Amino acid sequence: MKIAFSTSGNDLNAPLDMRFGRAAKFLVYDTETQAFTLVDNTQNMSAAQGAGIQAAQNVAAAGAQAVVSGHCGPKAFRMLSTANIKVYTSNAATVAEALSQFQAGALTELTAANVDGHWA
Repeated sequence: MKIAFSTSGNDLNAPLDMRFGRAAKFLVYDTETQAFTLVDNTQNMSAAQGAGIQAAQNVAAAGAQAVVSGHCGPKAFRMLSTANIKVYTSNAATVAEALSQFQAGALTELTAANVDGHWA
């Protein structure tokens, strides 16, 4: 399974970004190979609108089957749901901590967006 984590860093010790659509990057971790790739999302960091939609498309194109972030807005959540990508929320300090929480089954799966659109 591939899991996309919102982050600003380049490895598992990087901070988990609480913003999905405006995260600088996504670390896409493959639970089968225990390897990861990075997906650049900087073009969406200062987008006037559509950041969540574009971020969701980036994550889907990377083959992610789940997303872990602090928050997910309504448009991004809709796009992820349409792509059959599950969304989990975490307040972990790092990607590694969020991954551990995910693997332990300690994260809550969102059934709807947990912030309004254009959340800063």
